[in-house]
Amino acid sequence: MERTVDWLVIIPLAPLLAALVNFLVGRWWIRQRAHWLAVPAVGLSFLVSLVAAVEVLGQHHVLRQPLYTWIAAGDFHVPVELVIDELTAVMLLVVTGISFLVHVYSIGYMAHDPGYYRFFAWLPLFVFSMVMLVLANNFLVLFVFWEAVGLCSYLLIGFWFRRRSAADAAKKAFIVNRIGDFGFALGIMLIFTSLGTLEYHEVFQSIPELSTGTVTAIALLLFTGAIGKSAQLPLFVWLPDAMEGPTPVSALIHAATMVTAGIFMVARAHPIFLAAPLAMGVVATIGGLTAFVAATIATTQFDIKRVVAYSTVSQLGYMAMALGVGAWIPAIFHLFTHAFFKALLFLGSGAVMHAMHDELDMRRMGGLKRWMPLTYWTFVIGAAANAGIVPLAGFWSKDEILVGAWVAGVPLLAILGLVAAFFTALYMFRAVFLTFHGEPRFDPHEIHPHDPPKTMALPLLLLAVGAVLAGFVGVPPENGWLHHALEPVFEGAKHHEVPLALTLGIAIASTVVALAGLWIAHAAYVRAAIDPAAVAARLGLLYRLAANGWYFDLVYQRAVVRPLDAFATWLWRNVDIAIIDGAVNGVARAVAATAQLWRRLQTGLVANYALVIALGTVLLVGIYLAFGSTLFR
Repeated sequence: MERTVDWLVIIPLAPLLAALVNFLVGRWWIRQRAHWLAVPAVGLSFLVSLVAAVEVLGQHHVLRQPLYTWIAAGDFHVPVELVIDELTAVMLLVVTGISFLVHVYSIGYMAHDPGYYRFFAWLPLFVFSMVMLVLANNFLVLFVFWEAVGLCSYLLIGFWFRRRSAADAAKKAFIVNRIGDFGFALGIMLIFTSLGTLEYHEVFQSIPELSTGTVTAIALLLFTGAIGKSAQLPLFVWLPDAMEGPTPVSALIHAATMVTAGIFMVARAHPIFLAAPLAMGVVATIGGLTAFVAATIATTQFDIKRVVAYSTVSQLGYMAMALGVGAWIPAIFHLFTHAFFKALLFLGSGAVMHAMHDELDMRRMGGLKRWMPLTYWTFVIGAAANAGIVPLAGFWSKDEILVGAWVAGVPLLAILGLVAAFFTALYMFRAVFLTFHGEPRFDPHEIHPHDPPKTMALPLLLLAVGAVLAGFVGVPPENGWLHHALEPVFEGAKHHEVPLALTLGIAIASTVVALAGLWIAHAAYVRAAIDPAAVAARLGLLYRLAANGWYFDLVYQRAVVRPLDAFATWLWRNVDIAIIDGAVNGVARAVAATAQLWRRLQTGLVANYALVIALGTVLLVGIYLAFGSTLFR
């Protein structure tokens, strides 16, 4: 059943107005009070989303609010309409709910930053863009706000733009995402040229009219956009560097906005992917490899935020793998649970940085548990949920993905996911033990760690509760409340009967590997029974491979950046300077030389001018007498 309402616009409008006001007058009038607008605005957006979600998820209504017709040319129309179905309702709760907590946290974290008003202008703008992305009813509006999300991430990653590393990270994120977006735009164009419409409903209804090759091409091009936005192989390299932005921005990008856009887009376009088995295989394979590769890299990092960042890449790989094997609801389920524990881990890392004077290297921390008990316990909950420790959030959703891969007939992907789960537990508890356990590896006389203020502590507590309880919306496995709520969206998808023995077997296996990872981390970093340096030396090339991010950055630098830089330098010297500048300067020199020649005639003597006039007159008369009869015929 569909229902038209006139209050959905409040959801995007509230953060947009806060962003505009803070941007226009924040510098002169609002300054350190910029959160007075931004926080209530995002809170209002969350409350309205909650009201809408109750109706949509509870009664399976689809809510609509037509706004206007953006483009009307012949038979082509692009109506801008806000639509909330079950999938959008879940996404709205994630986006606005997590964003609200991040806004509250930012009050304390950014309190002394001179760009406070600017931060609270970009942050709600980010929320507005993401909200409009999920509310869109067609691919064109989706693409517009897909780009707006990219712009906001660029602004926020480079928020401290005077710092070279932040500016470079923002440019890297922007450029890498443009590669994926180029493919995404081609996919949208192919949809329009093939079907003559971009509205979701009409496109999905018309898919059977297309050939398998065309549908496969569309699906692969759309997924190219998701590879960039959701940081999949081989375009994941921008996400770890995005840590150069303020920590609340990292939490927002990793949990509620930027990176979830690609997963949402593929789930939204699932009728296209269902008609393209080859594309589904590509999605699943890239997702599985991303989960594994990123997990191995995270195990070797010492920067606490980069550990969490590579963890995000790995978890996004799980989600993509689920989409590829047709486990649509487990993918969204994991997106939902991941939002809580990933935001918690980032905000916990921010609390550690706040206490350690922006120190990020875990080798210079240690023993923080005694000074920061609240941060410690909430971080442990986030780490355990991320590692898939039963019964926390990540356990339920991650296991469903592994089960989905198995029943879809690709057990190798399920096994790869289990291996990644082992590394996940290892690197998460390695981070816990290096940061909070053992003896301090910093000078306690200079640094006085402490738990964060209330505005930062409250979001940590609420997110910790979410990391514990969020998974229960999907219990019992494959048959939880969330599954029933999302079934109408994915009703055309193939449903596999999952034997109870398989579910229990996967659950036991994932628990065993997670506990094994935890045990090894404890043995290495608490009991000192294992020497990590000796293990790294024994692994040799394998360790160096992971520690250097599997050399993706190096390969891009040598295969793409340097050749392009050399080519641009050649163009600058041989085309710009030699040809273009040479032509322009040559014209200027010719004019100057001509002027030098003719200025000699400007003597200032009237007699000379009279002589020239007389000579000219004689010349003209002579010409007339000689040729006048033919010239003026």
